[in-house]
Amino acid sequence: MSPPDGPQRPSVSVSPSAEMKEGGSVNLTCSTDANPAANYTWYKEDGTSDPLLLSVEPQLVFISIQSSDSGRYSCAAENQLGRKRSDFISIDVKYALKISFVSMSSSGDIIKGSSVTLNCSTDSNPAANYTWYKKNGTSDSRLLSEGPQLVFISIQSSDSGRYSCAAENQLGRKTSDFISIDVKCE
Repeated sequence: MSPPDGPQRPSVSVSPSAEMKEGGSVNLTCSTDANPAANYTWYKEDGTSDPLLLSVEPQLVFISIQSSDSGRYSCAAENQLGRKRSDFISIDVKYALKISFVSMSSSGDIIKGSSVTLNCSTDSNPAANYTWYKKNGTSDSRLLSEGPQLVFISIQSSDSGRYSCAAENQLGRKTSDFISIDVKCE
């Protein structure tokens, strides 16, 4: 029988240790050597001075992990002879695109020669790559450029049409609704 001893600094293991995708199952396990056996407490750092208390079990189980579960976690091990806390570990949950929409810098009439910027916005992890398309009448959309913004320094009548952006990461692709631009001559 080993002599009484306070807990050593606990270690945290993550299963599965591969990339974590939203909706998957993830287990965090806290372990330490202590005699008598330690009790465990899980915390999540939430940006305040005191981490958020999550659980009082040796395992923290996410049955269906969500993007909001991304963050820094630690556990504490405690018995009558002491208390020690693990280092924080980072959980980075990957997820497909959640939103894809287009906004325009100009509200109201778009006058020939003015500057207009279209912005494509998404929420994803990893970050999305953007592609802009223009549709003229009934013809197929044609590729214009890549990047989250489509900028017209001096918009012309020929720029009138319907625009959309596609956002894509390793977990999916979303295409926005079309936004119409009708350039007016002064």
